[in-house]
Amino acid sequence: MRLKRVSPPGNGVTLRSLVAALEAVADRTGRLVSWLSFFMVLIAFLVVVLRYVFDLGWIAMQESVTYMHAALFTLGAAYTLRRNGHVRVDIFYQKLSRRGRAWVDLLGTLLLLIPVCIFIAWVGWDYVRKSWEVMEGSREAGGIPAVYLLKTLMIVMPALVLIQGLAWILRTGFFLAGVQGIPPPDEDDGNA
Repeated sequence: MRLKRVSPPGNGVTLRSLVAALEAVADRTGRLVSWLSFFMVLIAFLVVVLRYVFDLGWIAMQESVTYMHAALFTLGAAYTLRRNGHVRVDIFYQKLSRRGRAWVDLLGTLLLLIPVCIFIAWVGWDYVRKSWEVMEGSREAGGIPAVYLLKTLMIVMPALVLIQGLAWILRTGFFLAGVQGIPPPDEDDGNA
């Protein structure tokens, strides 16, 4: 039995706007944190110049590179998922039909991505909470007095990835249901 392609009321404008709104979170966050790579290089260069040319050093400046690096990767994870840029073993995936790839994406998101994100947030919650309770700062004299903010990324990252995961579930679900105008994630041009 073959399903007939369904066109939702309003040509899917509401569905497309919901998916677009969810994906906009990853897009905006990713574009914002991508600037951290520039600042990381700039500050790392300054640290080296100050240390080896002027014999000066600031722990906070060195730690800021670590903070930016952590923020870049944790806050950029949802953006990378949005752009289908995460590493995957696609020996079989690329040989599948569009529907087959959509099923793999849907099941992978439901059975792997969402449980792992929930687990990371659940395990990290007490760790982050305790850090906030004491307003944890750097162990180094002159370091950044905001380790609690760095640790908060352990909760923010899975939340952002869950939002993008929901967009993938909707996108693949709509495609599998025959809704026109919403391509599956592996065929999206990233500009939805």
